[in-house]
Amino acid sequence: MNLTLRQQQILNLIATELTTSEIARQLGISVPTVETHRRNLFRKAGVKSAAGLIKEAMRQGIIY
Repeated sequence: MNLTLRQQQILNLIATELTTSEIARQLGISVPTVETHRRNLFRKAGVKSAAGLIKEAMRQGIIY
């Protein structure tokens, strides 16, 4: 996956089990913006869930 810096940040926060609202608050962005990044991450990874996203990111060595 070729991720932007913001997508990498959001992926790492998803991996720490933060909710969309918590991610938005931590990054100082809106919930709809986080949802857009999340959708784009799912599309890039070819997955349908956060669990699938983390699994694919680990498979590709993006997160450990």
